[in-house]
Amino acid sequence: MLLLRSIFFTFLLPGTVTVLVPYWIISSTRAAGFGNNPLRYLGSPLILIGAAGLLWCIWDFFSAGRGTLAPIDPPRRLVVRGLYRYVRNPMYVSVMTILLGEAIFFESTAILFEAGVFIFLAHSFVVLYEEPVLQQKFGESYEGYKQTVGRWIPRSKAT
Repeated sequence: MLLLRSIFFTFLLPGTVTVLVPYWIISSTRAAGFGNNPLRYLGSPLILIGAAGLLWCIWDFFSAGRGTLAPIDPPRRLVVRGLYRYVRNPMYVSVMTILLGEAIFFESTAILFEAGVFIFLAHSFVVLYEEPVLQQKFGESYEGYKQTVGRWIPRSKAT
């Protein structure tokens, strides 16, 4: 059942942000085809890297955390493996990477704007809701994790 919930929330949450909204943006702003700019293909690796990172994190939430990415069905254990060893919010970073790749690939300032709105909302959600809830739920282990792992950017090992 946990696997099915993980799949469902994957389609519902990041699927909406990275597939449905960009599709709606592109279909409503572009009458025909794409431009001939070969540089747009530079967005493809970003999309693939972001998708791989996102799926890896979802798997870690399922297998190590025994939960899903949805706030209504969160992991029961603190996940500090995989990409979570480097940044505390790799799923949001992965979604942002996908959106930047899509903005480049589709040559869309509207998707770039969506990416900006997304990171603002994600940061607000993390600071105002997620971190206080994790602090309350996991206490000292989360506090230690916060001290060693950056929120968005990996910390150097020297610190």
